[in-house]
Amino acid sequence: MEKINIAIDGPASSGKSTVAKILAKDYGFIYTDTGAMYRSVTYLAIKHHVAFSDAASLVNLIHRYPITFKQSETGQLVFIDGEDVTLAIRETNVTNNVSEVSAHELVRKELVNQQQIIAKDGGVVMDGRDIGTAVLPKAEVKIFLVASVLERAERRYKENQAKGIKTDFETLKAEIEKRDYIDSHREVSPLKQADDAVLIDTTGKTIAEVVDLIKEVVTEKGYL
Repeated sequence: MEKINIAIDGPASSGKSTVAKILAKDYGFIYTDTGAMYRSVTYLAIKHHVAFSDAASLVNLIHRYPITFKQSETGQLVFIDGEDVTLAIRETNVTNNVSEVSAHELVRKELVNQQQIIAKDGGVVMDGRDIGTAVLPKAEVKIFLVASVLERAERRYKENQAKGIKTDFETLKAEIEKRDYIDSHREVSPLKQADDAVLIDTTGKTIAEVVDLIKEVVTEKGYL
């Protein structure tokens, strides 16, 4: 298959990462979870007591503590300066503050540059909030996933239960609604569908069904 780039965007818990990982594996592409990069910066800010509003200091953390990815039999692992933070960056205190950190232009500029370097030779499936609009505007395939707030809250609730993270469902639902608002109203690279992206509503659909729909888009565009 031709080494194209596939950009997958959408709000929190819309299924981006899950389907992106499967697509990357099936196509033999590199999977890049940009959300994990912003979560890593948020984790660093908490660990080093840096204010979420201090963009310059956040960028300094990125320079001091490199974010890297490794593939394992269980999936993608995330490391910060050699430390495995795969689970730590999914904690509630990170989740509830990552939107504020990712809203900074300086932070986004730094991480977008890293993301573009990863994808420069093609063969990448990348998911996030602004991949099709800002990171990879020339990606051959762009997908925008959506789902109802209720379904997304249910997905996140089940994920947290599986990880042993105690969560109140109504609180989780409110947090997702808050993240949606922040992500779609920020001044820098807000969450929005690219003009040439294909919209897929994942509400009520299985992971396999969504993957198949995206593969149909890839095929229809002539990339096989």
